[in-house]
Amino acid sequence: MLKVTNNYVFLLTILIPVLLAGCQQRVQTSNEGQLARVGNTVLTIDEAAERAPEFLLKEDSLSALQRYREDWIRRQVILQEAQRLGVNENREIRNRLERLREEVLVQGLKDYVMAEHEQDLEITDEEARNYYQQYKDQLVLDERYVRFRHVVTNTHQDAQSAKDDLMRGIEWPEVARTYSKNGEARIQESEKFWPISMALADNTVMNTLLQRIGITEISPIRRVNGDYHFIQLMETRPAGGHPDLDWLMDQIKEWLRIEKRRRHFNSYVKNLYLNAQSNNEIERYNVLESNINAETTEPDTLLSSESNE
Repeated sequence: MLKVTNNYVFLLTILIPVLLAGCQQRVQTSNEGQLARVGNTVLTIDEAAERAPEFLLKEDSLSALQRYREDWIRRQVILQEAQRLGVNENREIRNRLERLREEVLVQGLKDYVMAEHEQDLEITDEEARNYYQQYKDQLVLDERYVRFRHVVTNTHQDAQSAKDDLMRGIEWPEVARTYSKNGEARIQESEKFWPISMALADNTVMNTLLQRIGITEISPIRRVNGDYHFIQLMETRPAGGHPDLDWLMDQIKEWLRIEKRRRHFNSYVKNLYLNAQSNNEIERYNVLESNINAETTEPDTLLSSESNE
């Protein structure tokens, strides 16, 4: 949930006239703090700030609230029409709503239990290492992995200078920090192995070059989206090989975390079941058995009696 800061509230307060009335000179006191109304249902600024996607609010608060307001109005118009037509009284709709309510409550309980034991459910580096050693033979690369250097500059001259420095033996971190955009990020990126299909996946030109060049080879400089790029392939691991632990550490931790959460919640539910059973809160009736017997037993008839004689 987005926490609204004092500055944010102040900003929204200034923007209320724009949101509510366009060119209106002053906001009516009765509508203060409100963004919209449909029938008797009102949308407030606080509600919109809590429900609008956080990433949109960070990019453009005014645009995000305007977009959320229009979506909310459309949804309320639909909901009120559904109520007017009595759709909410339909038996099938009520059953579906009840199932959805139950699913939300079950998920809410899971989230509550996990939050209560969040520290106990964390996975340590040692647990991840033990898992890796136990299942190492089963962890096989399904495609080629590569480690590479990537330089991105504003001008062709900077790219050429960076390339020349690398070829003269200047240390990579110095070259990246001197010439490349986001130099520190490029250095960190170059320390990891990447699946060839994901390496520079958003840059088709450079991904194609990465698949063609050899070890330590530096690619030609290419202009992509206004910037100048080149890459240098440093290492490669073939498909079918075994990945290093540091490639998989985060992924293994996530696997183990999911499994630990699953076991923890199943244990919690089992205790609930046992407690309910010991408190005589669970009863089973034999209606199913009697109904099944009644359906499968053939009734006596004159024809069946004659065949038995």
